[in-house]
Amino acid sequence: MLILLPPSEGKATRRRGAPMRLDRLGLAGLNPAREAAMAALAQASARPDALEVLGVGASLADEVRANTRLESAPALRASELYTGVLYEALALGQLDPASSRRAARQVRIFSALHGVLSLGDRLSPYRLSAGVTLPGLGNVTSHWRESLSLLDAEWADELLVDCRSGPYRSMWRPVDRSRWVTVDVPAASHFAKHTRGLVARALVQHGGRLSRPQQLLEALDGFSPSLSGSGAGGWQLTVVAPQ
Repeated sequence: MLILLPPSEGKATRRRGAPMRLDRLGLAGLNPAREAAMAALAQASARPDALEVLGVGASLADEVRANTRLESAPALRASELYTGVLYEALALGQLDPASSRRAARQVRIFSALHGVLSLGDRLSPYRLSAGVTLPGLGNVTSHWRESLSLLDAEWADELLVDCRSGPYRSMWRPVDRSRWVTVDVPAASHFAKHTRGLVARALVQHGGRLSRPQQLLEALDGFSPSLSGSGAGGWQLTVVAPQ
């Protein structure tokens, strides 16, 4: 089983430490696309109209300027970098050792800059959202679609529990959707993110082997889950936050 997560806008920083090494990220087949995205982001972030290009306000000017120092800024593990609502609920730092090992094996984060990351991948803080169009690169989501096609072979036998938000889900959808389960939370955005984080936490804490969509109903019993769809078009798992 793999748990697919979006990144978060909020990111931690570090004042000292070694910079990221592209050649040490997982899924080396994505490195050419990563290099292209990093170069385009650095160039866009140095432009006078960088805030407009990246679709952010003046309060984020420092984060945009940091995009020009991606190869020299201190790097953090992905497990430490993302700090948004979903990751606060997932609370990776508070997991017991066995659950932490499962999280390292099972959690994958989709990134507008790096494609797909594992929790142990080290990278520099950045500011880029899916859907942004970078001069010289084009739409970021479209940029990743072709490169991420390698995931169909990499993850062919995995149950995919998809907790991504819409823009990041658009970066890649499996060709074989018989084991693809999208997690739906009928709540406002903030609470939906929080609930998806709790779902991810419950799954990495679950000790059993999960290989079929139907097994998620028992594993997530506390979330009043319901499963709909079919093996042909993918499955939808609707959950609500535990009371």
